[in-house]
Amino acid sequence: MLKLTGNSLTIEQAKNIIYDFEKVEVPENVWDQVDASRKAVDDIVANQKVVYGITTGFGKFSDVFINQNDVDELQINLIRSHACGMGEPFPELVSRAMVLLRANALLKGFSGIRRDVVELLIDLLNLRIHPIVPQQGSLGASGDLAPLSHIALVLVGEGEVHFQNERMKTVEAFKIAGLNPITLKAKEGLALINGTQAMTAMGLVNYIEASNLAFQADFISALTLEGLQGIIDAFDEDIHTARGYKEQIEVAARMREIVEGSQLITSQGELRVQDAYSLRCIPQVHGASLQVLAYVREKLEIEMNAATDNPLIFDGGNKVLSGGNFHGQPIAFAMDFLKIGMAELANISERRIERMVNPQLNDLPPFLSPSPGLQSGAMIMQYAAASLVSENKTLAHPASVDSIPSSANQEDHVSMGTIGSRHAYQVITNVRRVLAIEFICAMQAVEYRGVEKMSPLTRTIYEEGRKVIPSIVKDRVFSIDIENMSEWLKDLDLENFLNEKKRMSDVQVMS
Repeated sequence: MLKLTGNSLTIEQAKNIIYDFEKVEVPENVWDQVDASRKAVDDIVANQKVVYGITTGFGKFSDVFINQNDVDELQINLIRSHACGMGEPFPELVSRAMVLLRANALLKGFSGIRRDVVELLIDLLNLRIHPIVPQQGSLGASGDLAPLSHIALVLVGEGEVHFQNERMKTVEAFKIAGLNPITLKAKEGLALINGTQAMTAMGLVNYIEASNLAFQADFISALTLEGLQGIIDAFDEDIHTARGYKEQIEVAARMREIVEGSQLITSQGELRVQDAYSLRCIPQVHGASLQVLAYVREKLEIEMNAATDNPLIFDGGNKVLSGGNFHGQPIAFAMDFLKIGMAELANISERRIERMVNPQLNDLPPFLSPSPGLQSGAMIMQYAAASLVSENKTLAHPASVDSIPSSANQEDHVSMGTIGSRHAYQVITNVRRVLAIEFICAMQAVEYRGVEKMSPLTRTIYEEGRKVIPSIVKDRVFSIDIENMSEWLKDLDLENFLNEKKRMSDVQVMS
């Protein structure tokens, strides 16, 4: 049971909640600040003070005063009118992450929301009731208004959810789960939707998947290194410490560890003096992508624990300030950077694929074909990888450089961070497919060289991969292989898998 406080949520904790369904609870002392900020809102309404979003309209309507008797209706109108999401829903994991991050932000106690509302968000998490949230419709400033409105709709008993592996009306899910919808009070609708939780939730899932994929890329490229009898000297520690990037040093060390004991790896001058860049520069390129991931992680962990709505309530209600913490620029930049960092993993992977299939660049059978000419082998797999790489170049165009004014020019600069985060997910999906193709080709290449000559670690990965994709002994529909390998990589936590393998091996040695 994880304790949610609004201030200390880490990516590892969020991963346990989102992926492994760890339950959450709120320590009693955390509610004190929540209750204090709510009392401030009630006092504002009772005294008919003019405060944005509580006793006024929204956006360009901020100058319209709302009568005390209408402040509750103002909030439900806000949610219904702003629920303009379009297109396919976000993945269910992302919807779950949105609920988690919105609850965490509200627990900071700057939003003026009632305890009942946050408790219902916690119930959604613990009971695995996940709102259906369309992906399109957010500008990424004024918060993720449209996506988060679909979260808020669920709290009032409207909209749709995923529950018990089915898509259903919220009211049906609440009836099964024994939950009651809430009636929004002053400021609560605004507090629920004025935030960056859609782009941040998508960004969180992106980061988790991208980090796993970057780790897998080192192992897949190590198989390729063996298949092409690559030169180990390029990974010597002295080369990488001479430059000084810790991520580059880390990748080089990992590559040396992965291929240790391999009889397929060569030394400089043994077959050739130097390898092509796509082999020789793996630490430099993969390491640079790890630097991007480190930047993205830092920004996500700040935003996951940030107060991002407006206005914010301080000092027991003595200060109620309108600002712009809902502006998604930091996450927009992070997601655009992530797109570039991940796209490069696919760029260099595709070049390694080309080196394995092109008979002018190696001494393997042309296109790794079991019968060159009669069988095309991996010829079109390289085409497919090249197509995905090219598509990524388009998706990697920064969303954050765009802005369109909204709300009659009151909201005249926006981040487009949610578009950036969605595109990052598409890039990551494409990268995984390119790496899947490299893995398929690398397994075929090492078979020609001799599986028995592989290193212990690459042999382990090869054997696991062969459980998913059989050897190419005849042309077949490789689209199925690519998708099966991609799905396997998506589900594979390689670091944990290898640690478990090592633990089991150590246990056998001891016994």
